[in-house]
Amino acid sequence: MRKILYIEDDLEIGSWVKEDLEQRGFEVIWLKSGDGAEKVVVDSDIVILDVMLPGLDGFTVGQRLKREMPNIPIIMLSARTAVDDKLQGLQFADDYLTKPFHPDELAARIEVLLRRSGQSLTTEIHLKHITVNLAENTIMDSRTDEEIILTGKQYQIFMYFLKHPNQILTKEQIYESVWDESFIEGDKTLMVHIRYLREKIEVNPSSPEIIETIRGIGYRVKQ
Repeated sequence: MRKILYIEDDLEIGSWVKEDLEQRGFEVIWLKSGDGAEKVVVDSDIVILDVMLPGLDGFTVGQRLKREMPNIPIIMLSARTAVDDKLQGLQFADDYLTKPFHPDELAARIEVLLRRSGQSLTTEIHLKHITVNLAENTIMDSRTDEEIILTGKQYQIFMYFLKHPNQILTKEQIYESVWDESFIEGDKTLMVHIRYLREKIEVNPSSPEIIETIRGIGYRVKQ
């Protein structure tokens, strides 16, 4: 399991970021300040670092961590949008993300940096007869050796399942993540998209083995 050193003093932001990253399969060590970071960073794969911290600021902490482990990727987080702040951060950091940000964007940037540093997990996921290549964004059917072409929404739904393997996901969770708007009870939009998605990826769409229906709750994809 890949380990993230996350340094953030805002309890609300820190809680949801930690929870989201853990749901995506990361181990997260959350510190509220830079104290002790140099000991923890030795066992970490990547650092997410807020600029505004009590005591030493994020710039100072980040520079120290880079001296300790020059090859570790660092993502700076800040509500500051000034170019000078970004330039200061990018003198030692590998990426700079301005608050507020979407968790999917943070996760994507983490994957990019881990891939560059050779620490990303496998880019292929095998589910029954299909192979998903995350690097090339392709889905291949081993029975026909042909690519399965999904629509934009179908692909987003499927990727959301793959980001949350083995988890039972509610219709509300899936809809609000993919459409970025509130789910209205009784709306059949998601069900229709999943029906068409199953027709493309399942051997028998009426008896699905990849996207399971969890009656009364939602759906799950086992890996």
